[in-house]
Amino acid sequence: MNTTDFSLLPLSAEMLSNLNEIGYTQMTPVQAQTLPLILDGKDVIAQAKTGSGKTAAFGIGLLHKLQVKKFRVQSLILCPTRELADQVAKELRVLARFAHNIKILTLCGGAAFGPQLGSLRHGAHIIVGTPGRILKHLDKKTLSLEDLDTLVFDEADRMLDMGFIEEIDKVLEYTPKERQTLLFSATYTDEITAISNRVQKDAISVKTVSTEVANKITERFYEAQDGNKLETLVNILSSYTPENVIVFTNTKLEAKEIAEQLQKRKIDALAIHGDLEQYERNDVLVQFANKSCPVLIATDVAARGLDIKELAMVVNYDIPHGEETYTHRIGRTGRAGKEGLAMTLYNTYEIQNALEYKNESRLFEDSSTLKKVNGFEMRPFFVTLVIEGGKKDKVRAGDLLGALTGDAGLSGSSIGKIDIYERQSYVAIERSLIDEAHQKLSKGKIKGKKFSVWILQ
Repeated sequence: MNTTDFSLLPLSAEMLSNLNEIGYTQMTPVQAQTLPLILDGKDVIAQAKTGSGKTAAFGIGLLHKLQVKKFRVQSLILCPTRELADQVAKELRVLARFAHNIKILTLCGGAAFGPQLGSLRHGAHIIVGTPGRILKHLDKKTLSLEDLDTLVFDEADRMLDMGFIEEIDKVLEYTPKERQTLLFSATYTDEITAISNRVQKDAISVKTVSTEVANKITERFYEAQDGNKLETLVNILSSYTPENVIVFTNTKLEAKEIAEQLQKRKIDALAIHGDLEQYERNDVLVQFANKSCPVLIATDVAARGLDIKELAMVVNYDIPHGEETYTHRIGRTGRAGKEGLAMTLYNTYEIQNALEYKNESRLFEDSSTLKKVNGFEMRPFFVTLVIEGGKKDKVRAGDLLGALTGDAGLSGSSIGKIDIYERQSYVAIERSLIDEAHQKLSKGKIKGKKFSVWILQ
């Protein structure tokens, strides 16, 4: 038996069965090193990069000791962004399938306060959220942490970067002194060590970054021809034809402008940045994740927590602010054994900044070598159909699949990813069949009910 088998841990037969069912048989380095400590009730500070399996590490730990019959908040996970909170909650729900009635609730800013109040009145076992919104509920006494026994800081370095330290300190005032505290961070800075010393007791330090398999990423740097970064970006896309790509910018305004310029060139692109409403962010993220949009233009803050498992390429439209940001950005490609591409653009006046990144593995190439394809376009294989019904309406993925392959007559291969939220569902449909699917689903019923259906474009 392998020493990284989950079956070696003192977990219930039900949890082990669920882990096996969802494909969790071997522990990743961070799971193998932290889980025995977490299950033993120790405070842990762990350095692990994005995609290392850290969510399952703390998730399995807190679910293992959860008392389902005790309908009180027993675990709180603090995240820097709404996207990461949603991603963590989603993974926890999959991990929690071994038991009935485990209630996991997300509380994040940017979403309406009223519905969150309603959900809190029904109670929850696990809360996942951003510091600001958690604090607001605590101050209004709509959330109680008196029964909390596990507190998790996920991507703690990013929370500090985003200036959440005051909110974190105030949230801590509402938590019991006797608790287990787990802190996960991609980097170990003096600030991280300081916060660990304040919020944890005898924390055991785990660093797995060196033992994790490095992503296979080819890194190329191009000076923009004639200072025209947009033209160089289009030439990169036409030369490498990636299935999907995230283009990082340093400002919100630039993200919006690049997306608009690419759309004019018939390259399907969407921007994600801090000015979007929550529903707009959901629409953008769903379309990119389900392959209804091949190009996402993003700022660093907006992209934090995005979980795209197969990303062909990352482009730094601007030189990142430091090696750490650069590493975070390009680490999103080349995962799960796949080879990734990371491109960085710079202008003449940025040459000095670009050269600071030069090393033996990074290729500085002439942008004139890129292939220019006249009339180059990027169109997605899928388009997203939105159904105005979700979890609150008891709509399940199987119901939508049944309606589309049954009455609507689509083949299963024409239907892509299905995402179900509280009040809406999103289905990726083959582009050539989107109008037909929309028409038939609009006229038909799902679970015997009529729902509004529209095309997201």
